[in-house]
Amino acid sequence: MAEQNQVPGLIIAAPSSGSGKTVVTLGVLAALKARGVNVASLKAGPDYIDPAFHGKATGRPCLNLDPWAMRAETLEASVAEASKDAELLVVEGVMGLFDGATLDLGSTADIAKLTGWPIVLVVDSRSQGASAAAQVLGFQMYRDDIDIAGVIFNRVGSVKHQNVIRASMNRVLKNVPVLGMIPWEHDLELPSRHLGLVQAAEQGGLKTIIDSAADCIERHVDMGALHDLATPWQAQGQVKPLPPLGQHIAVARDEAFAFSYPAVLQGWRNQGAEISFFSPLDDEAPDTNADAIFLPGGYPELHAYRLATAVQFLDGVRQAAKDGKTIYGECGGYMVLGESVEDAEGIEHKMLGLLPLKTSFAKRKLHLGYRQLELLCDTPLGAQGSRFRGHEFHYASITHKGVAANLFGAIDAEGTDLRNIGLAAKNVFGSFAHLVDRS
Repeated sequence: MAEQNQVPGLIIAAPSSGSGKTVVTLGVLAALKARGVNVASLKAGPDYIDPAFHGKATGRPCLNLDPWAMRAETLEASVAEASKDAELLVVEGVMGLFDGATLDLGSTADIAKLTGWPIVLVVDSRSQGASAAAQVLGFQMYRDDIDIAGVIFNRVGSVKHQNVIRASMNRVLKNVPVLGMIPWEHDLELPSRHLGLVQAAEQGGLKTIIDSAADCIERHVDMGALHDLATPWQAQGQVKPLPPLGQHIAVARDEAFAFSYPAVLQGWRNQGAEISFFSPLDDEAPDTNADAIFLPGGYPELHAYRLATAVQFLDGVRQAAKDGKTIYGECGGYMVLGESVEDAEGIEHKMLGLLPLKTSFAKRKLHLGYRQLELLCDTPLGAQGSRFRGHEFHYASITHKGVAANLFGAIDAEGTDLRNIGLAAKNVFGSFAHLVDRS
C-alpha cells in the first residue's frame, strides 16, 4: 500500500550559499525537538553532508528532494517517507533560493512552488543595513508563485544595526515578519573542506554545536511564529528510485564511504531487498550471504593507507567478485574498485584492482554538475539504454584507464555531451556519478 501523509512543512532558504542556513536549520530542528515536536527534515539538492547533520539533530534519516534529478513521483514519495510519524517537516534549501540545475529547473523555489510550503529566508546581514531589507524585497518580487513568509537575519551586530534592519523591513515589507535577529557567534561556524562541510561523523564536538545552535535559536528567533507558518501538502507513494542490485545488498558505511542516499537504500528495501552494512575502515568484509556489494562515495583519499591495508575488506570484496556477485561503486567507491589511488601527497595506494583504473588527488581538478546518464551495457541497474539522473562532485583525476566497457554515456544538465564515463568488467561496474533516480 502506498504511503500517504499530510504533514505541515516549511522551507529554510537563503539568498546564497554561506548565509548560515545550515546552522540555522540545525538550531531550528534541535529547538523543535527539545520542545517535544516530532520534527523531520529534508534537504534540497544532491548534497550528502547536510543530511547527516540533520540526522544528528533530529534522530531521523534526512531524505533529499531534487526537482531536476528526481521524477515527480520519487520526490513526492520522499516527502511521504520523511513524513512518517512526524508532526512537522523542515526543508533546508540548496545554494541560493532560485539557484538550480538550470535557470528553469531544480531550485529550492521550485520545491516551494510544487508543495506550497512557505519560505523562511535566512539573510546574512553583515555589512548591510537598509540594503538587507532591499535584498528581501527583491527576492519577494522575483517570482510570484512562491511565498516568502518570514525572515531571519543572521550575523547581526549592534542593537542599532538591528533597529535599522527592522525599520527598513517595516517600510518596504510590512507583511513579511522578521522572525529573528541572530548575532554573530563564532562557535556556531561549522568547519569545511573541498566537498563542503566536514562530515558529521568526524566532528566530536557536533552535539555541543547543535545544542549551542538550539539555544541561540530559542533566544533570538520566535519559534512559535515560525512553527505556525507551516502548511500541509499531501504526499503519497513509496520511494523506489533505483532497481536493487540484488536480494541482499552489503553497503560500505563509514567515514570513507558515507555518501549513500537514504532514499536509494530505502527504495531497495521497499522493493524487497535486504540491506546490511560493513566498515572497510574497520577492516570488515561484506556479509558472505550478500549477493551484491555497494561501495558508495565519500573520502577514500583521506583514508587511503587504511583501506590499502584492510586485508579482510579487500579479500572479501575480491572473493565476492570471483564468485560472480554484483559489485557496484560510485565516485569514491569507483576509485577503490580501481588499481590504485594517489593521495594529495603523491603517495600511491593499491586498491581492489577489479577495474582497470588509477586515480589521483595530487593534482586536483574539480568535476561538478548534474548528469543525464544512459547505460551502455546490461547491469542489474537496468538493460542497455536505461536512463538515469545523477550528480558528480569530486576533485580526482584519472591517470590511467585500461581496456573495459564504458558504463554510461553522459550529458550535463544543459545538454553538453560529456561522452562516456565509468567502467564495467563482467559483474563489477562503477563511475564517478552518484545516481539519484531513474530518468
